[in-house]
Amino acid sequence: MSSESPDADPGDVRAAQVTNARIEDEMEQSYIDYAMSVIAGRALPDVRDGLKPVHRRILFAMNEAGVTSNSAHRKSSSVVGETMGDYHPHGDSAIYDTLARMAQDFSMRYPLVDGQGNFGSVDGDPPAAMRYTEARMAPIAEELMADIERDTVDFQANYDDRLEEPEVLPAAFPNLLVNGSSGIAVGMSTNIPPHNLGEVVDATVELIETPDASVEDLMEHVKGPDFPTGANIVGRNAVHKAYKTGRGRIRVRAEFEVDEEEGRIVISELPFQQNKSRLVERIAEDVNEGAIEGIRDLRDESDRDGIRIVVELKRDAMADVVKNQLLESHLERTFGVINLALVDGSPQVLDLKQTLEHYVDHRREVVRRRSEHELAEREDRAHILEGRLKALDNVDSVVETIQDSDDRDAAKTALESAFDFTEAQAAHIVRMQLGSLTSMETAEIEEEYEEVKARIERLETILSDPDELDQVIVDELQAIKAEYDDERRTSFIEDAGDVTHEDLIPEEEQVVVMSEDDYIKRMPLDEFRAQNRGGKGIIGTGLKEGDRVSSVFAANSHDYLLVFTNHGQIYELKTYEIPEMSRTARGKSAVNLLDLDDGEEIESVVNTEDLDDDEFLTMVTRDGYIKRTAVEEFGNIRSTGIRAIRLEDGDELVDVEVTDGERDIVIGSRDGMAIRFDESDARAMGRTARGVIAIDLREGDAVAGVAAIDDGYHNWVLTVTENGYGKRSDLDEYRPQSRNGKGLVDIKTGDRNGEVVAIEAVTHGDHLIAMSAAGQIMRTRVEEISTVSRNTKGVIVMNLDPDDEVASVDIVPESVHAAADDEGDDDAETDDE
Repeated sequence: MSSESPDADPGDVRAAQVTNARIEDEMEQSYIDYAMSVIAGRALPDVRDGLKPVHRRILFAMNEAGVTSNSAHRKSSSVVGETMGDYHPHGDSAIYDTLARMAQDFSMRYPLVDGQGNFGSVDGDPPAAMRYTEARMAPIAEELMADIERDTVDFQANYDDRLEEPEVLPAAFPNLLVNGSSGIAVGMSTNIPPHNLGEVVDATVELIETPDASVEDLMEHVKGPDFPTGANIVGRNAVHKAYKTGRGRIRVRAEFEVDEEEGRIVISELPFQQNKSRLVERIAEDVNEGAIEGIRDLRDESDRDGIRIVVELKRDAMADVVKNQLLESHLERTFGVINLALVDGSPQVLDLKQTLEHYVDHRREVVRRRSEHELAEREDRAHILEGRLKALDNVDSVVETIQDSDDRDAAKTALESAFDFTEAQAAHIVRMQLGSLTSMETAEIEEEYEEVKARIERLETILSDPDELDQVIVDELQAIKAEYDDERRTSFIEDAGDVTHEDLIPEEEQVVVMSEDDYIKRMPLDEFRAQNRGGKGIIGTGLKEGDRVSSVFAANSHDYLLVFTNHGQIYELKTYEIPEMSRTARGKSAVNLLDLDDGEEIESVVNTEDLDDDEFLTMVTRDGYIKRTAVEEFGNIRSTGIRAIRLEDGDELVDVEVTDGERDIVIGSRDGMAIRFDESDARAMGRTARGVIAIDLREGDAVAGVAAIDDGYHNWVLTVTENGYGKRSDLDEYRPQSRNGKGLVDIKTGDRNGEVVAIEAVTHGDHLIAMSAAGQIMRTRVEEISTVSRNTKGVIVMNLDPDDEVASVDIVPESVHAAADDEGDDDAETDDE
């Protein structure tokens, strides 16, 4: 019954139901609602699967229709129609444009649709009409859909409540980073570049295994964007900023070759999303208008094998000038990174680590739900199999009970009563055929039951142990990497458009000296002429009171050096960055070059010019541990250094050698012991590993150094002691042993010799550079040092002042010191001082 008075005026009643509102408030709220609808429903990808709703709906519609990678291609109009009719109630042109882009190998790093027909080109040509093209899911797209039928993700009603669609796909790989995304919403936009699948998988695995990994640690795996069209990224700073902040501007430069002999510039790769046809037109327009000079012809010779734009130069044109004009206006573009994605329905700008963390959380939820779903299925199956086995044990009675029953329902009831079967077991037994009662069928049921029980146990372990669940994710990611990973297409180049400081520095061999108080300098190698052994040498550096020399090494002024410290850190250093000073100068503080901690000292230096990707850096510690790590693990070293080896409390890194997997290792101890073994006895490990025991040291002994022997090159093992004595011994004197032995006596130590300072593998023509703690430096030919057997005292190598001792030793190969001597002053000082 109405509460309104029967005499009330209908107009007053309607007026009472009207709510007054400020028009600006209503417009603001309506606009916000519209904006959020566009943001969440159209323009921005989900951080979990990297897809916008239209991409997700197309793939789901194809999956539901069975248009998978193993099926025949289906007309694109059919796919568009099913997507629009069931899931995406928008225009067919928007759906088809998205479908076409997912099939373009120049737009998607890993296309999600396998297209057949004309789907457009890098010249900006549009795809053919949808009635002419055909499509099906690409194999990698099925990895995004994998296990969707196993309750791995939540579903929601479609637009007309007839069907259900997934809120997100299971996504077995981090598609947001792998394929990137771009879109413009209301008041915000996203522009995420594509990346190499293998690099992203490696970073994801690193994050799973090391949750506290920093963005810098992850960037050791993800080198930078990897565009489907290749080209080059200029510099790395912008990439680093984008990964750390979620925003950055990356310069992408075309790949081209300047052929001065033929007088042409050939362009073979273009920046991502650059229209090739429009590029050629714009270059031609600039040539006609006089903005670019020196070009006489321009041809587009591109075909299905790749891009080839030929710029023919005039006879008197300077190729570098034309190249710079093209770079300034046409061959370089900026990719603005905005790593914006939906997190729990809200847009967020994410750094690299946050992006992967959200993905890993999603995969953990997917694997957990999948395991729970499978566990329920397996438990149901195990329950049925238990009933079948029980029925087979009582087969005669079961058959007789069924025969005596009036109908199926009565038979089920009788079985439940007589044999304590559950309703499900009884229903299954009643439906069993007589052929399943054979002995072979029985054996198969027993075998299946054992397999089901084993799988149940495995699933329960996964669900109860987070580490096991993470390992499942890691294994699946690595399987996808093995299946779909390919070579990086986009390279990194430095901006060489301007003359750099390095271009102004002459290439020459240098000696670098560092003290315990972190003073460092470099001097030309030719200032130190070779002397006979037993000389005192000349002043190599001036030291302040209480300071001592800690290391000396030789390098070219343009070399890039890997610097290892006693704390197990590795730094990258350019030789020319070290201040060049006179022999008597103290040097400059190294604080501006290397971020060393208190007590951290340089122990070994490796020249990157000597390294190949298939080689190893072999490290030994004071306490006798050895570790080999592949060179490729050190591809991205931060200015603050990275860890090269994990050290136990009190242990220190002593020495590093470059090996190729086939060398013999000789490790010398300070008490004069040495052990030789095959480097393969110490398996290759990651950067953060500790390594394995190399030598069983006596109490109070410590490792002095390591030598890597190439039997086809080296002739002797050279040992030098702190009191300036040393010797050469034939390689045959050091018989190979197993790792972790006590070794053999290498040299007699004691009051005369003191402890061993260094052990090196040398050959004919090598020079030894020895430096004392007080700053004296001596260079001598290794042949000057006598060849004697093991277990001898050796001869004097360097004549030291009282209370002085040898601090550091380095070997200069013949090819290096010969070149330096040829360029040096023949009147260089060689007398002792």
